[in-house]
Amino acid sequence: MNTALKTDVQWVAVGAHPCDTPSFNQWTAAAVAAGLHSAPRKLAMPNARYTITVRVVDEMESATLNDGFRSNSNPTNVLAFPAEDELFTRVGSDEAELGDLIICLPVVVREANDQNKPLIAHLAHMVVHGTLHLLGFDHISEADAEFMETLEVTVLASLGYSNPYQTTYKD
Repeated sequence: MNTALKTDVQWVAVGAHPCDTPSFNQWTAAAVAAGLHSAPRKLAMPNARYTITVRVVDEMESATLNDGFRSNSNPTNVLAFPAEDELFTRVGSDEAELGDLIICLPVVVREANDQNKPLIAHLAHMVVHGTLHLLGFDHISEADAEFMETLEVTVLASLGYSNPYQTTYKD
């Protein structure tokens, strides 16, 4: 399968950018490559060029979206919005959307500090986690959570990051 992936990054209402767009491309591509064969959601056009949009936002936008779509008025680290099936499979085109990720940078920064993790490692984890959601993975049941976490750890290790679920983080 020759799946091409493009990641569009939108920096909205945030100050300094802790990393560049190629990092986001690397993280999403690694997650798609690792999760593609076992993904609950199958790519109808395996040779298409897929796009993921990552929007890096402030706490106000994250809280608004989280409230509107999950009935939780607090900001959250990552929200994933898979493309609807008709966009996901866009017949007659060689391009299709996987979906959108919303990353709340202030929440990710706070979590990284609280958990004594390097910011870039935690940001990579949130992007990988969200990308797996776009492929249909979830963590509602314990078995699904374990499977998804194992995938995340594998992807992050392939990118040179430590296991984000360890209590003592080393990088």
